[in-house]
Parts: sequence; structure tokens; C-alpha cells
Amino acid sequence: MYQALYRKYRPDTFSDVVGQEHITETLKNELATGKISHAYLFTGTRGTGKTSCAKILAKAVNCQSPKNGDPCGECETCRAIAAGEVMDIVELDAASNNGVDDVRELREQVNFAPANARYRVYIIDEVHMLSKAAFNALLKTLEEPPAHVIFILATTEVNELPATILSRCQRFDFRRIEQSFICERLKMVAEKEGLTISDDASLLIASLADGGMRDALSILDLCASANNTISEQTVSEVCGMAGREYLYKLCDLIREKDTENALVLIDKLYSASVDMTRLLGELISHYRNLMIMKTVSLEPKPIICSAAEKKELARQARLYDLREIIFILDLLQQTQPRMKSASRRCEMELAIIKLCSPQLASSLSALEQRIAMLESGAALVKTPEKQAKPEVLPSVDEEIPPIEDELPPPPEAEEPAPQTEPEAEDGERPIKEWNDILSSLFKINPLMASVLRGSRAFIRGEYLLIDSDNPQFKEIMNASAHNRDTLRRAIFDTLEVQYKIGPYHRENEAQNKTDPLLGLAQKLDLLKK
Repeated sequence: MYQALYRKYRPDTFSDVVGQEHITETLKNELATGKISHAYLFTGTRGTGKTSCAKILAKAVNCQSPKNGDPCGECETCRAIAAGEVMDIVELDAASNNGVDDVRELREQVNFAPANARYRVYIIDEVHMLSKAAFNALLKTLEEPPAHVIFILATTEVNELPATILSRCQRFDFRRIEQSFICERLKMVAEKEGLTISDDASLLIASLADGGMRDALSILDLCASANNTISEQTVSEVCGMAGREYLYKLCDLIREKDTENALVLIDKLYSASVDMTRLLGELISHYRNLMIMKTVSLEPKPIICSAAEKKELARQARLYDLREIIFILDLLQQTQPRMKSASRRCEMELAIIKLCSPQLASSLSALEQRIAMLESGAALVKTPEKQAKPEVLPSVDEEIPPIEDELPPPPEAEEPAPQTEPEAEDGERPIKEWNDILSSLFKINPLMASVLRGSRAFIRGEYLLIDSDNPQFKEIMNASAHNRDTLRRAIFDTLEVQYKIGPYHRENEAQNKTDPLLGLAQKLDLLKK
């Protein structure tokens, strides 16, 4: 029968354990000097060597010819333990033997002397799964066990253990294994198995393993089933990292505040049987990667992705503001617990709508995001997909394209924009209703209204000319058709006339400064009108 790689290459001695030297050296010194404790506690994340070290320790305390604290692996006891023939080494899974009756049975067994070995060793895995009554039953035995008994407790959730248990054990904390150590181990195993693995592939596997050697070997085993030559692309395909373009597309739609197409994409993913909880988790992971790209300059960054994905992440990170990423992450993580008790699809759609329209979210972070958008003057708005090149804000002698929505048509069809500065056919007059127009604009585009705060506007013939001291005015107007459309809508709603829009040139004001009387006369004429 085929043996999985993580079992085949499980360490047999402390010297074979990778990345846990702070633990293995201490245990070897204790064994070499004979200072053996009656209870050990191994804690750490999965796949970091807790169970392996427990088995090595059980073998080492019973070895007939130990070598510097390591079991020899050659004596009769070592071979019997390796073959699973020694009844004195007892492994218990607390996840399935967590009742008080199981612990009482154990308490009865510890009184018996070892049958074949020097010590009876009890390895209790996932010990945090024991019930409260079981812990109480174990406490007395753990505190004063017979001289021939050693307990080794292993757990990934040390915070769930009672303090009375912790105080009676010698505790060892297993760290996540460094990527460099995992890569070296993968290459060694691949060489022995006749596999070819690239440096990029081993690094990606190490990143995916998240510090766990067992997970890394399991991924290598899976990749070996697909191809003997393992590349970064092989790892991406086997681990389901390939074909996630929908994440980048959804991220772009959220950035563009394109609610409609974002919801259509969610519907397509739902129809393709994509689990909404999984999609939410992938989005959280994606925006976490964007946050790291924005904040961490050192290489390699703590991001699990291929080189091609890292380039795409860098592109999207440049388009996002860090405050916006934090707001999105906060809202997505608030959505996670609600999915357990409500419609997953509906909760996902609600989250997308709030991300595309922060004004609909009532949280403090949403308010901060809206304020940030107003302060920065760089809101991310929906951009037409077929825009060939960036538009340039027209001067007074160029017409901004008319609104492409259902505004009532003007009495007469607009003529093509003139290529020269328009004549002041009806003179030039200020718009007294300009503040009303800005109030209407604020309801549909608060960013644009904020940019135009303190501005003035004048009507010159068929043109509405805007006089603004804000240097961001032209930049925001050029950002997208959405800003111009909403401004046109606010003007039409207030004045009920559709004007061509352009910036106001202060040539007349310059003349007024040279001739004060002429300027005063022009102002009086404007007031009369």
C-alpha cells in the first residue's frame, strides 16, 4: 500500500526535526542528563512537529542505547516501538475519547507496571477537547503519577486548557517552521522520490503550508500525483489557485463602484455553484493581500500567491487607498458571522451594495470612508468600459459631451461644440441659484459638491461657466463621465435648462483690475439684469 509522504518522512530522531531547535535541544539535554519530567505539554499550530516529537520522546526514554539524547533506532525496544508492537506506548485522541469514563479507565491503567519498556508513556493528542469532568479526573494523576508513567499532552488550543493542568506540565511552544527550512525539506524529499521541483514551486508550497511541514509534504504529494515535474503552475492548478480571475474582476467592479455589474457577477458565480461563504473568505484574503501590498515594502511579502498573481495584486493595490481597503475588510468581516444564520447569497449581495455605495452603510468605518473620499478628492467611480483614452477637460471653447441618461431633451437639438470661444450673445450673468444646484448635487455626488464648495458660476449664452479656486476641479471633472453627468443633472433639476459646461476664464476680471471704474460699471450692469 502507498504510504503518504508526510508519514514516510516523519522524523525518527530529534536531530531530524526541522525548525524546532529550541525544543529538540532542550529535550536532548534533559534525556542526556536523566532529568526526565513526568508531564510534558506540546503546543503549537498544526503540522509543526508536536506528535512527531512526542513519539521520538517516547522512544528515547525507553531506548536501551541512546545517543546524545536521541534514540538509537537500532535496539530491540526502538525497533518494536517503530513497529507499533509495544503496548506501553499509548496514544489517545482526546477528540473521540473526551469523556470522564475514558480518563477513569486511563487512571486505572497507570498503576500497572510497564510490560516491555522502562516507562509507560501516554500521548494525549488534542487534549483541549477533554470535557471539564475529564480534566478534573486527570488532574490528580497528572500531578502525582507513578514513577514509571510519563504524560505527553499535545494541543493546538492551549488557551482552552485549565490553569491547573498547565501548571503541572513542562510546556514547549512549537513555532511555525520558516519557509527556507520547508523548501530545503521539500527538495530533499523530491530528490529521494525522483521528482523535479522548481525553486518557485517549493516557495509557493511553503507559503501555502503556512509554517506546517505536514501540510507542505501533503501538497507535494498531491502535486506529484499530477506531474513528476512540479512547477509553480502545477502547484497553482492543484491547489485551486488558478482560474480565480473573478476575484480580480469583482475587486475592480467594487473599486469602480459599479453595483450593477458586481451583482451580475455574483449571480453568475452563484449559478456556477460557488459557495458564498467561500467567496466571502476569498475576498477577505484578497483584500488582506492588497493591504499587505500597500503597507509592507520588504521582500518577500507575507502573501500566499504566485508571481503572476503578485503582479496583479500590485496593480490593484496602486489603485486603492489604504483607508478604503481597511473599510472593505472591516465590512466583509462583519458579514461573515451573519452568513451562518441568514441567506448567504443575500448577505453577500448586501455587502457588495454597501461596498459600492458607502453612504448606505451605517457603521463608523463607512462614515470615515465617505469623509476620506471627500477629503482626498479622489473617489473611485464607475468608468465606461469602452473609453479608449483619458478624456481631457474641455476649455470654454469645447463642449463636454451631453448626459447619456433620460434627461428631458432640450427644446432644440444641440449643435456640435464650437471650436472657438463662444460669443457673449446675452451678456454674462452670475447664477443666483448656484448654491441650490450644489445642494442638489450633494445628494447624488457628494464628492463633486465638495470640490465645488465656494465656487461661482456664470451663464454666457448657451454655456454655464464654473469659476472654482479648487485645483482638483479639473482633475475630478476629467476622472469620469459620472462626475459630469451628475453635475448636469443637478443643473437641469434646478434651472430646467440644459447648458453646455466649461471652466470660467477670468480675463474680464484681469481687465477690471487695470480699470476699476470699468469693472464697477460691468458689475452694475450684471445686477440690473
